[in-house]
Amino acid sequence: LPRLIQSIEDAGLNVLWVADPMHGNTIVTETGVKTRPFERIRDEVMAFFEVHEQMGTHPGGVHLEMTGQDVTECTGGTAEVTIGDLELRYLTQCDPRLNASQALELAFLMSDALGKMRGRGAVGGNR
Repeated sequence: LPRLIQSIEDAGLNVLWVADPMHGNTIVTETGVKTRPFERIRDEVMAFFEVHEQMGTHPGGVHLEMTGQDVTECTGGTAEVTIGDLELRYLTQCDPRLNASQALELAFLMSDALGKMRGRGAVGGNR
Protein backbone atom coordinates (compact mmCIF):
# COMPACT_ATOMS: atom_id res chain seq x y z
CA LEU A 1 0.00 0.00 0.00
CA PRO A 2 2.73 2.56 0.75
CA ARG A 3 4.20 2.21 -2.76
CA LEU A 4 0.75 2.59 -4.32
CA ILE A 5 -0.01 5.67 -2.20
CA GLN A 6 3.34 7.20 -3.12
CA SER A 7 2.74 6.57 -6.84
CA ILE A 8 -0.68 8.20 -6.67
CA GLU A 9 0.75 11.16 -4.73
CA ASP A 10 3.63 11.53 -7.22
CA ALA A 11 1.15 11.57 -10.10
CA GLY A 12 -0.82 14.33 -8.37
CA LEU A 13 -4.05 12.34 -8.48
CA ASN A 14 -6.92 12.92 -6.07
CA VAL A 15 -8.35 9.61 -4.92
CA LEU A 16 -10.55 8.25 -2.16
CA TRP A 17 -8.74 5.52 -0.22
CA VAL A 18 -11.16 2.80 0.89
CA ALA A 19 -10.27 -0.52 2.51
CA ASP A 20 -12.22 -3.73 1.98
CA PRO A 21 -11.01 -6.04 4.75
CA MET A 22 -13.81 -8.53 4.18
CA HIS A 23 -13.14 -10.20 0.84
CA GLY A 24 -9.42 -10.84 1.24
CA ASN A 25 -10.00 -12.51 4.57
CA THR A 26 -12.60 -15.13 3.68
CA ILE A 27 -11.58 -18.67 4.55
CA VAL A 28 -13.30 -22.04 4.19
CA THR A 29 -13.48 -24.38 7.17
CA GLU A 30 -12.74 -28.10 6.95
CA THR A 31 -16.49 -28.67 6.69
CA GLY A 32 -16.78 -26.28 3.72
CA VAL A 33 -18.32 -23.28 5.50
CA LYS A 34 -17.15 -19.82 4.43
CA THR A 35 -16.19 -17.57 7.34
CA ARG A 36 -14.03 -14.59 8.15
CA PRO A 37 -11.87 -14.30 11.27
CA PHE A 38 -12.69 -11.02 13.05
CA GLU A 39 -9.07 -10.58 14.11
CA ARG A 40 -7.86 -10.59 10.49
CA ILE A 41 -10.48 -8.00 9.55
CA ARG A 42 -9.54 -5.85 12.55
CA ASP A 43 -5.82 -6.12 11.83
CA GLU A 44 -6.28 -5.13 8.19
CA VAL A 45 -8.36 -2.08 9.13
CA MET A 46 -5.83 -0.97 11.76
CA ALA A 47 -2.94 -1.44 9.30
CA PHE A 48 -4.88 0.66 6.74
CA PHE A 49 -5.13 3.49 9.27
CA GLU A 50 -1.48 3.15 10.33
CA VAL A 51 -0.17 3.27 6.76
CA HIS A 52 -2.20 6.37 5.96
CA GLU A 53 -0.98 8.07 9.11
CA GLN A 54 2.64 7.26 8.20
CA MET A 55 2.13 8.48 4.63
CA GLY A 56 0.29 11.65 5.66
CA THR A 57 -2.79 10.69 3.64
CA HIS A 58 -6.41 10.31 4.66
CA PRO A 59 -8.07 6.89 5.15
CA GLY A 60 -11.34 7.72 3.41
CA GLY A 61 -13.51 4.72 4.19
CA VAL A 62 -13.93 1.08 5.10
CA HIS A 63 -16.28 -1.40 3.41
CA LEU A 64 -17.79 -3.90 5.83
CA GLU A 65 -20.40 -6.59 5.46
CA MET A 66 -22.46 -6.74 8.64
CA THR A 67 -25.88 -7.26 10.11
CA GLY A 68 -27.65 -6.21 13.26
CA GLN A 69 -28.67 -9.81 13.77
CA ASP A 70 -27.01 -12.17 16.25
CA VAL A 71 -25.54 -14.40 13.54
CA THR A 72 -22.55 -16.69 13.80
CA GLU A 73 -20.92 -16.20 10.40
CA CYS A 74 -17.56 -14.60 11.28
CA THR A 75 -15.39 -16.07 14.01
CA GLY A 76 -13.72 -14.22 16.88
CA GLY A 77 -14.20 -10.84 18.47
CA THR A 78 -15.31 -10.31 22.05
CA ALA A 79 -18.36 -12.42 21.15
CA GLU A 80 -15.84 -15.30 20.92
CA VAL A 81 -17.58 -17.00 18.01
CA THR A 82 -15.74 -20.23 17.24
CA ILE A 83 -15.70 -22.41 14.13
CA GLY A 84 -17.94 -24.80 16.08
CA ASP A 85 -20.46 -21.98 16.61
CA LEU A 86 -20.89 -21.28 12.88
CA GLU A 87 -23.67 -23.85 12.51
CA LEU A 88 -25.77 -22.21 15.27
CA ARG A 89 -26.95 -19.10 13.38
CA TYR A 90 -25.32 -19.09 9.95
CA LEU A 91 -28.02 -17.26 8.00
CA THR A 92 -26.25 -15.62 5.07
CA GLN A 93 -27.20 -16.61 1.54
CA CYS A 94 -23.91 -15.28 0.18
CA ASP A 95 -20.91 -14.08 2.20
CA PRO A 96 -20.31 -14.19 5.96
CA ARG A 97 -21.14 -10.96 7.81
CA LEU A 98 -20.00 -9.45 11.07
CA ASN A 99 -22.73 -9.79 13.69
CA ALA A 100 -23.97 -6.81 15.70
CA SER A 101 -21.44 -7.32 18.50
CA GLN A 102 -18.49 -7.72 16.13
CA ALA A 103 -19.58 -4.72 14.04
CA LEU A 104 -19.87 -2.49 17.11
CA GLU A 105 -16.55 -3.72 18.44
CA LEU A 106 -14.86 -2.84 15.16
CA ALA A 107 -16.64 0.52 14.97
CA PHE A 108 -15.36 1.48 18.42
CA LEU A 109 -11.82 0.35 17.55
CA MET A 110 -11.90 2.40 14.34
CA SER A 111 -13.30 5.42 16.18
CA ASP A 112 -10.58 5.17 18.81
CA ALA A 113 -7.83 4.85 16.18
CA LEU A 114 -9.15 7.79 14.17
CA GLY A 115 -9.51 9.89 17.33
CA LYS A 116 -5.89 9.21 18.25
CA MET A 117 -4.78 10.03 14.71
CA ARG A 118 -6.73 13.30 14.85
CA GLY A 119 -5.13 14.09 18.20
CA ARG A 120 -1.71 13.68 16.60
CA GLY A 121 -2.80 15.85 13.66
CA ALA A 122 -2.70 12.92 11.25
CA VAL A 123 -6.25 13.25 9.84
CA GLY A 124 -8.38 16.16 8.88
CA GLY A 125 -5.83 17.83 6.61
CA ASN A 126 -5.94 18.46 2.90
CA ARG A 127 -4.27 15.25 1.74
